[in-house]
Amino acid sequence: MKIFLLILSLIFPQLLLAQQPATRLIALDAGLVKGKLDRSYNFCVGAGRANEGLRADWQRQLRQTKQELGFRYIRFHGLLTNDMGVYQEDKKGNPIYNWQYLDELFDFLQSINIKPFVELGFMPNALASGNKTVFWWKGNITPPKDYQKWNGLIKNLLLHWKQRYGETEVKTWYFEVWNEPNLKDLFFSGNQEDYFKLYQETAKTIKAVSKDFKVGGPATAGNAWIPEFINFCVVKEVPVDFISTHTYGVKQGFLDQTGDVGTIVSQDKNAVSSDMIHTKEIIQKSALPNLELHYTEWSSSYTPTDPIHDNYQEAAYILDKIKKASASVNSMSYWTFTDIFEELGPRMTPFHGGFGLMNYQDIKKPAYYAYQYLNQLGDQELVNNDASSIATKSKNGNLQLLLWDFTITHPGDSVNDQVYFKRDLPAKTIAPAQISIRHLAAGKYQIQLYKTGYRSNDAYASFIGLKSPPQLTREQVTQIKKQNDNRPISTVTVQVKADGKLEKELPMRENDVLLLSVKKM
Repeated sequence: MKIFLLILSLIFPQLLLAQQPATRLIALDAGLVKGKLDRSYNFCVGAGRANEGLRADWQRQLRQTKQELGFRYIRFHGLLTNDMGVYQEDKKGNPIYNWQYLDELFDFLQSINIKPFVELGFMPNALASGNKTVFWWKGNITPPKDYQKWNGLIKNLLLHWKQRYGETEVKTWYFEVWNEPNLKDLFFSGNQEDYFKLYQETAKTIKAVSKDFKVGGPATAGNAWIPEFINFCVVKEVPVDFISTHTYGVKQGFLDQTGDVGTIVSQDKNAVSSDMIHTKEIIQKSALPNLELHYTEWSSSYTPTDPIHDNYQEAAYILDKIKKASASVNSMSYWTFTDIFEELGPRMTPFHGGFGLMNYQDIKKPAYYAYQYLNQLGDQELVNNDASSIATKSKNGNLQLLLWDFTITHPGDSVNDQVYFKRDLPAKTIAPAQISIRHLAAGKYQIQLYKTGYRSNDAYASFIGLKSPPQLTREQVTQIKKQNDNRPISTVTVQVKADGKLEKELPMRENDVLLLSVKKM
């Protein structure tokens, strides 16, 4: 065999070279700072609906997520729906306002230092012009029957928040009008003209309470209506402070309210990120080029029954999109932080393809660790030519390197995500990453390596290993958490000499995510 390979290499050297994995070199200089690290990725995170935020388990998970992942804002549906009890009318048709549940929820958010990215919707039944609803919890999707009463609700709500939390605090919030109004008869029964009227009335009411309160839209699905919305606001002189829209990385399927519709993740490696970059370009070329851009929903898939959300590949997927798009947006709000999410009703199995970074039993998915690693990065980003890594330095001089491989292993149209990702998917070995760091201060360093990937912080693989039971016992939950507790896979002490060099080789597999921590001792 050796003689055959030698002859082959002499006759067809390019063929043998093609079989060797390309070397990946990440060369860093500890003294070369690119600038402050952009953290648009943890500006905001999504959740299902406001009423779920009254639950102890939801609050427990958000508190932990805030502490470990650093999200600063949270957005959810259903703020004004009937289960929040905000609006009724007496027998004469006079409005009755009630802020009891809202106060409980917003007081909790204040207590853990997370701000609301306020989605104003859906319609209270007593104020609705029709009876069309969405989801198991029946959010009314019709415009108001009376704009004077709608504006009164918005005005009194903002005055209440202004009194309760102070105008200085509420100035830091964002007010987004409705959710995905372009999905007619799914999230909004009206047309574009109807939404623009709703936005105009709402925005002017908000600004009448305080000109410094931030309002925006159109909160559309699939990056829609952006030029039309900006043009409307300019022509009609309607206040707008930011653009919001949504994008997901699927090429086939639709919002799955039954749990029966298949989806297929896009084969385009620039899915999601290219949408964000393009929308930013649209804004910059518009009559309002300085508007903030907030993606108030994004993920790999827009259905809460897609097992890609549970799979280890989601971690690398998240990091790839953040690396490519974060400079183009003011925020990119991952949908969602938890599987305590009931658009289709209460979930019946512990891993069901839910949107969350953790399941409803506090089991952290690989996606959770992607954000945890991001939150452990330093404030200063180092110059780095590698397309799939972020290198940073903390104020104390410690270095962090977050690196990953992003490979789309899904075969395409031949199989749905609901089949492909719902099984054991071993990762192929790829070329190692060669790490070279220069100009470190001489001395002793602790080097720790953390890993998320196939069967590493991979709770879904642990679940499959238990034969995917329909329910988990306490002991099984404890077992899965213990197997995926993010302890470092290696901790070593090294002596950096006067030349300031540190070199390390890191084995890699497809869709591995690694965090290398370099701490001066």
